[in-house]
Amino acid sequence: MTELDFAKKIDGLGGKAYLVGGAVRDKFRGVEAHDRDYCVTGVDEKTFAAAFPNAAKFGKSFPVYSVEIDAAFCEVAFARTERKVGKGYRGFEITFAPSVTIEQDLFRRDTTINAMAIELLSGTLVDPFGGREDVFNKKIRAVSEHFTDDPVRALRAARQAAQFGFEICADTVEAMMLCAFELAGEPTERIFDELETALKTDKPSIFFRSLERAGLLEITFPEIADLRGKVQPAVYHPEGDAYEHTLQIVDDVAQVNDRPIVRFAALAHDFGKGTTPLEMLPHHYKHEQRGLEVLSKMNRRMTLPGDWRRAASFVIREHMRAPRLSKAGKIVDLLLSLNSSVLGVKGFCDIIRVDNHGLPPYLEHAQEIIGELLKIGGKDAPPELKGSAIGEWIHAERIRRFVTIKNF
Repeated sequence: MTELDFAKKIDGLGGKAYLVGGAVRDKFRGVEAHDRDYCVTGVDEKTFAAAFPNAAKFGKSFPVYSVEIDAAFCEVAFARTERKVGKGYRGFEITFAPSVTIEQDLFRRDTTINAMAIELLSGTLVDPFGGREDVFNKKIRAVSEHFTDDPVRALRAARQAAQFGFEICADTVEAMMLCAFELAGEPTERIFDELETALKTDKPSIFFRSLERAGLLEITFPEIADLRGKVQPAVYHPEGDAYEHTLQIVDDVAQVNDRPIVRFAALAHDFGKGTTPLEMLPHHYKHEQRGLEVLSKMNRRMTLPGDWRRAASFVIREHMRAPRLSKAGKIVDLLLSLNSSVLGVKGFCDIIRVDNHGLPPYLEHAQEIIGELLKIGGKDAPPELKGSAIGEWIHAERIRRFVTIKNF
C-alpha cells in the first residue's frame, strides 16, 4: 500500500491522515527522514482496526498501529490530548477520540520543530506554532508551557540541539530549568536513552553544554559535571579544565568513529579527574583507579549496558599507560587484551590518538602485529609440554615474535 492509498482509505472512513513528527521537520531541513510516522483524525479505533486487519497494535497508554506503507512498517496513532495529573512521564491523562483535532495533537508535543503535520491528500502544512520558521532559523523552542509536564523533554531539547546544530531559545532554557525537580526522580533508562542518542550526533558536547546551561548537568550526569574546574597542566592541556578536555575529546572521537560505545568510552576516559583532591591540582595522580570507581557508581545509578561498561573500563585503565609502554611483554599483553575487547582495535586507537595527539608505533600497526602474534598457538608447542606450561610457552613465543617484527 502506498502512502496515497493509505490516505485515501482513511478519507473513505471519514477521517484525515497526516504525516507528523521528524519526517516533516526533516523535509524542511532538506534531509531524508529515517522514519515516517502518521496521525489519524476523525476515525475511531474500532473502525480503523476493521479497515486494517493486518496492522499490529502496540502501546499501553494509547493504541499505536504498525501499518505497512510504501514497503516499510510505519507507526500510525490517533490524534490525542494529554493532561498532567501526576508526576513524571506516567502522570498523564490521555484522551484519543475522533473529535480530537490535529492542532490539539500537535499542542502536546515538545518543541515546535516536531509540532508540524502535512495532510496527505491535500499536501497542506499544519504549523500552528511556527515550527517551519524555527527550522529555517535553527531554533529549538518549546511549544507551550506544558513543555515542563514531562521533565525528560529538557533532555530532548538538549539532544535536538546536538542532533541538528540548533540553538535553544532562552525561554526554553528557562523551561528546562523548571524540570530539575521532577527530572531527578525520572527512571534512569529514559535519561540513558537520550544519552545514547546524543552520542550518535556529530557533536555530542552540545548536549552536555545545553544541560549545563539549564543547570541540569549535576542532576543527570554528575560524573561529567564534577570535571568542571578540575584544572590540568597547561603544557599538556591548553584547552582548559578536565570538563573542556573531555568534551573536546568526545567531539573529536565522534569525527572518526561512529560507534556510540566508543564515544562513551571517550567520554568516560577521565572520569577520575572529577574526584581529584583540590590540593593535588593541577596534577591528577592515580585518576585511572578513581575513574573506575566513578564508572562503577554511575553504573549503580543507571545500569549501563555491559559492553559499554567494559569498554569504558578498558579505556580508563589503559589510556595513560598505553602510549608509554616500552617493555615487549607488557605491549603483547595489552595488544592481546585489546584484541578481545568490545572496543576493537580501531575504537581504542581512535581514542588514544585523539587524547595523546598521536599513537605509539606499536598501536599504529596494532592489527598487523596482533595477526602475527595469533599465528602462534598451542599446536606449535613442544609435545612434552603439558597444562599451564603450554600457555607459558605460547606467551614467551609471542613476545619473541613481537621483538623480531621490524615493520614499526
